[in-house]
Amino acid sequence: MTIELIIRTLATMIIAYLIGSINPAILITRIVTGKDIRTMGSGNAGFTNVLRSVGKGPAIATIACDYIKGILAVAIGWWIFSALTVTNDVSPVEYVKYGRYLAGVCVIIGHAFPIYFGFKGGKGVVTANALMLVVDWRVFLMILGTFLIIFFITKIISLGSIACAALYPVYTLVITYFCDYLPNLGTPNELRFRFVLISTGCAFIVGAIVIIMHNENLKRLFNGEEKRIKAKK
Repeated sequence: MTIELIIRTLATMIIAYLIGSINPAILITRIVTGKDIRTMGSGNAGFTNVLRSVGKGPAIATIACDYIKGILAVAIGWWIFSALTVTNDVSPVEYVKYGRYLAGVCVIIGHAFPIYFGFKGGKGVVTANALMLVVDWRVFLMILGTFLIIFFITKIISLGSIACAALYPVYTLVITYFCDYLPNLGTPNELRFRFVLISTGCAFIVGAIVIIMHNENLKRLFNGEEKRIKAKK
């Protein structure tokens, strides 16, 4: 690994993590109510708890800001790796994709464990959805479709979120292997099989973090106690 690659990798990780650590749910709730969202409702610093505990307006602002930070972090990772001059026999296109996945993992880590808020953040669902959109729109559409089907049937956001987190690496494997790797074999745009493995591995990490952050929801789901979505008026 070259010095340039190490520097760009560290820069991407640090910037994405710091962006992810900015938690709109905490900040917006403090502005609106003067309280810490982590002491309200379910205690989660995320969209669903803001919706239930604070209201629709703050919840919409929260989801918009979470989306923006996810897109911004991945876009920065994309840009940092797009300027890489040393490729070591790796396609520049492949490096750019790695930059996006790396930023995506780190922004989710920042969201879940924010340095600005005592390492106690949100579950990362909205931010993960945003990074999926920028990293691979095909996987994003598959995840979105899956979530909407589960949500419309059950009206339980956590169930759809957990299912999509579990399916994220599966969808990523299918898309990167059958749509990116196989069709480009022997062409100038050929991607190595390691791209499929690394992409799937990054998706697995993101999905695992989201699922781990939903541990209390999993307990309630198994006990039949998870609440259906209902906004505070």
